[in-house]
Amino acid sequence: MAIRKELWFGFTLMGIIVAGVLAMVFSVDTMTNGHYGLLMLSLVVVAIMLGFPTAFTLMGMGMIFTFFAYHSGNQTAAGAITQTLDLMVQRAFSVMASDVLIAIPLFVFMGYLVERANLIEKLFRSLHLSLARVPGSLAVATLVTCAVFATATGIVGAVVTLMGLLALPQMLKGGYDTRLAAGAITAGGCLGILIPPSVLLIVYGATAGVSVVKLYAGAFFPGLMLAGLYIVYVIVMAKLKPTWAPPLTAEQRRVPLPEPLLKLGATAGKSALLGLLSALKGRNNQGVSTGYLLRQLGVVLLPAVLFVAVAVLSYPSAKPLAADVPAGLVPLGLGGGAPDSGGGLAEPPGADDQGLAEPDGGLSEPPSSEGGDGLAEPPSADQPEALGEPATGGLAEPSATPAGAADGTSGADAAQGGAGSGYWIGVAVGALALAVFYALFSYARVEIFKMLLASFFPLMVLILAVLGSIVFGLATPTEAAAVGAFGGVLLAAAYRQLTFSVVKESVFLTAKTSAMVCWLFVGSAIFSAAFALLGGQELVEQWVLGMNLSKTEFLILSQVIIFILGWPLEWTEIIVIFMPIFIPLLDNFGVDPLFFGLLVALNLQTAFLSPPVAMSAFYLKGVAPKHVTLNQIFAGMIPFMGIQIIAIVLLYLFPGIGLWLPSVLYN
Repeated sequence: MAIRKELWFGFTLMGIIVAGVLAMVFSVDTMTNGHYGLLMLSLVVVAIMLGFPTAFTLMGMGMIFTFFAYHSGNQTAAGAITQTLDLMVQRAFSVMASDVLIAIPLFVFMGYLVERANLIEKLFRSLHLSLARVPGSLAVATLVTCAVFATATGIVGAVVTLMGLLALPQMLKGGYDTRLAAGAITAGGCLGILIPPSVLLIVYGATAGVSVVKLYAGAFFPGLMLAGLYIVYVIVMAKLKPTWAPPLTAEQRRVPLPEPLLKLGATAGKSALLGLLSALKGRNNQGVSTGYLLRQLGVVLLPAVLFVAVAVLSYPSAKPLAADVPAGLVPLGLGGGAPDSGGGLAEPPGADDQGLAEPDGGLSEPPSSEGGDGLAEPPSADQPEALGEPATGGLAEPSATPAGAADGTSGADAAQGGAGSGYWIGVAVGALALAVFYALFSYARVEIFKMLLASFFPLMVLILAVLGSIVFGLATPTEAAAVGAFGGVLLAAAYRQLTFSVVKESVFLTAKTSAMVCWLFVGSAIFSAAFALLGGQELVEQWVLGMNLSKTEFLILSQVIIFILGWPLEWTEIIVIFMPIFIPLLDNFGVDPLFFGLLVALNLQTAFLSPPVAMSAFYLKGVAPKHVTLNQIFAGMIPFMGIQIIAIVLLYLFPGIGLWLPSVLYN
């Protein structure tokens, strides 16, 4: 009987693990509890690879080795059992009392409702038509749809499966190379691991003790960067190899127009704005009702209304900041006396007309080049005319005019002035772009715009409501998740998909997913406690620190280990099992846990695309046509995996990509 290559790989990997454990056992003179902790870790990995349930494997191994740890400390068997059960109860309660984990079922419920509202099919169709002239438009539309859907759901399997049903047949029918089509779907579907509201980031934040809010803010730009790199790759390949991504035909780009617009004599090159305005005059309405024309005109004018709203709302912030400097400075620490007519520093009480009063036995005046009793003017190559002449016997009076206000206006008056030139340049450029937009805004594009209004913009509103409230500190992740769940209900109701069966199925799938995550946390907590109790963590720390690694070397080593673990294990298992081992080591190398979490999220995306054990490939294979082989899917994923490695390198070289937004918003 022939054994599949995937099984050979799995057996080989398990053999390497077992061989490593045996080598460790026979290489040490005395087996300590720390070595037994490493043995427990190895057995857990092998058991999971054999198909045992992850959560219960962690709990079972954790309880067995916890009992061993207590019993080896001269504790009776009954006492060890009692302590083990107490530990299990305490860890389970601490997990269930976590406020952060409440966000998981709410976000998952939102994702399932959005998925069943049939928004994704409409979104893909509208993006496909709007990007028709872009090279590789179908693949680009697939990636954009995956990014939006990932942002709305955060569920990798759901995104890959749904886009495999929607986009893959369309791309294959359009003559796309199978490898490029499969790679775009699998890579785009994995964006949900990184792009908020990512469940992975919630789990990592709860495990590492890092703010989920900061993780979401930090993952925003790396997620956009990765999606942008995918799109650039597809466009470049479509230009270099047109046979891989043939352009759409004129028939495929054709947008069916409703009958009223056809009556108006709409053509692809006619401006919709001018046509509708002309029809409203009554000469060219072709029997179309005025109400219909006004509704279409309202849709056409939406971009202009949005532009004006943004310009007006941004105007106050575009004003130049000026210090509120009064015409004269009042005496410091003294009563409010009126400043002198010169508008400078007021003389303190007790000073005569000749300047500052001298104390008894007073200080001698510093030498003055001009003679006199007063302080000498500091040397200046170019004395501004605005500065007043120094008063004889006193301090030189500074000008009352603030810097940058040559006309003598105060800071308050300057603040009341208009916006800077940069603002008006931006408005002018935006107005020019808007004019070009309306010149090219045909009736066909109006129909595409209406399709986007019905699919893309509702999702964007939901995403901005959820992520915006989190990033700007208006709500906690749990509160934002509740808003998202409610928004998912409203979207499903708006699209007439809020039926009892849809709600029932969504609730069931949410409960199933949430229970899996929560039990994983319970098992991980028990396993981590047993590992620490045995001293396995200390042994790992001694081994790593004994290697005298630099910060860069440590990050490379940890990311390589996580990448390899991503082959046989899912991200949930890696986060809950191995992150408690890596996190305590970060302080020794000066690594920010937030930055490390972003690297891990990018790395686990790579692991999802790395053959031969790549879960996204199996998700796609389950819904792909029979002639699409697993090897073709693997071949298509490899270039995107290379892009993810490039993204990891870019994030490491330029950490501001991930750390800039959290530092601006929360520091």
